[in-house]
Amino acid sequence: MIVLRTLGCLWVILGTSLAAPASVFLPGARHEYQRFNNCGPVTIGMAMSYYGSPDSQYQIAPLLKPNKADKNVSPQELASFARRRGFQVHIGVAGEISLLKRLLEAGFPTIVESWFVVPDHGGMGHYRLLVGYDDGAGYFRAFDSYYGPKVTLSYSEFDSLWRGFNRTYLVVYPEKRAKDLEAVLGQRTSKDWERRLALEFARKETQDFPDNTFAWFNLGSSLLEAGDVAGAVKAFDRARATPASRYDPGRPRSTTTRWPWRMLWYQFGPYEAYYRAGRYSDVISLANENLRLAADLEESLYWRGKAYQALGKINSARSDYQQALSLRPSYQDARAALEGLGR
Repeated sequence: MIVLRTLGCLWVILGTSLAAPASVFLPGARHEYQRFNNCGPVTIGMAMSYYGSPDSQYQIAPLLKPNKADKNVSPQELASFARRRGFQVHIGVAGEISLLKRLLEAGFPTIVESWFVVPDHGGMGHYRLLVGYDDGAGYFRAFDSYYGPKVTLSYSEFDSLWRGFNRTYLVVYPEKRAKDLEAVLGQRTSKDWERRLALEFARKETQDFPDNTFAWFNLGSSLLEAGDVAGAVKAFDRARATPASRYDPGRPRSTTTRWPWRMLWYQFGPYEAYYRAGRYSDVISLANENLRLAADLEESLYWRGKAYQALGKINSARSDYQQALSLRPSYQDARAALEGLGR
């Protein structure tokens, strides 16, 4: 096994071979167990701790989650926090197992956002920090804020769950390591290039796995990014109609969409696509279903407000924007929408 350690600015590889190692472990990060709904603050803290940051969830969560019950801290919010702490962050999509291994080989612990199934609680989004891999055993080693510091994730099962978030990954690093990261990422330093790759991946996976709701959801997200609203709507319609029981045990019987019932706690492409296509009733029905099961989802309130506004229901729109802002005062889209209504 190759173990990577830092000596000041010098990276030293402890091992006997310069070929791609069969296993890697990156010591130095501090593991932390999460408090309720704190996997985002904990995981960004663990990633920064690898470079010496002392911040724990007790410093991070109050800044990222003014509402303690907030169920979603986005990758962009995590990256923004790390940047305020002086780090650089690369957020990518359409990641691959081979890419994650190269990042670990180069000494970069990597945050991954994936679907997560907990017995008795069902499916949900979750962050983990990858700190190593073992090709012989066929797994990644991860610091998991829920299960602990010795979690192993088989490559195949991990990838099937990672697909649920379009294979999103985040690399937190100090400025002095920027060139090292660029060498690993290559063309992936271009967001446009990676988005095109995500679209190619999604198209292929809907062909290879036509009964996988995540594949169709990713296609919708990628088409929306590419400006193809009509195509995105068709893909999201297909995702809504594709069962996902494997990823969604114990789903409430009242749900009407077939994708996992917590899906729109974390990703909001369907709201935007249906809104831009003028399908306001779909936006409202999706938001109503979400809010019936969890009333404190500011993104659902925002998009329902947008649909109400488009239908001329200004008082309902204003109420939704105000509620969204009460949950997250820094929610700039909701603030701009509310201010746009005037008095």
